[in-house]
Amino acid sequence: MSELGLTLARLAFLAMLWGFVIATVLILRRDLRQPADARPAGQASRKPPKQPRPTRAGRRSKVVGSQLVVVEGPLTGTVIPLSSAQVTIGRAPDSTLVIEDDYASSRHARIYSSEGSWLVEDLGSTNGTWIDRTRITSPTLLTVGAPLRVGRTTLQLQK
Repeated sequence: MSELGLTLARLAFLAMLWGFVIATVLILRRDLRQPADARPAGQASRKPPKQPRPTRAGRRSKVVGSQLVVVEGPLTGTVIPLSSAQVTIGRAPDSTLVIEDDYASSRHARIYSSEGSWLVEDLGSTNGTWIDRTRITSPTLLTVGAPLRVGRTTLQLQK
């Protein structure tokens, strides 16, 4: 092989290597930011659910379960008191429960109250959100004591 051919082969290999590095950085950047176009089609346009209507006395109905407790994982023992505001779970720093886990997405799941009970919704995570041994695909009722698994972390709704 001539010197020119060898030099061109080296340059082509170097260009492919740099292309791989740039593609990897762009994919990691997209995963960390997770813009709306990176989410599954049904997740980007979904509107938040309606909040429960006040009862006749003007108070909200009593919601079953008052705290979310981490029972397995690096944050074992963490207690999150539940109010009418939603709880977001994921790796993003603005999440209510920040999980430093390679198996959790930036915006993994959210828990919110609706009509006196708590619902959990997967926000298009890669590895899924699980209640007991069932992967949830739509907003699902979270019962007291049922294990909710997000990545390597397991949570429970407690009274």
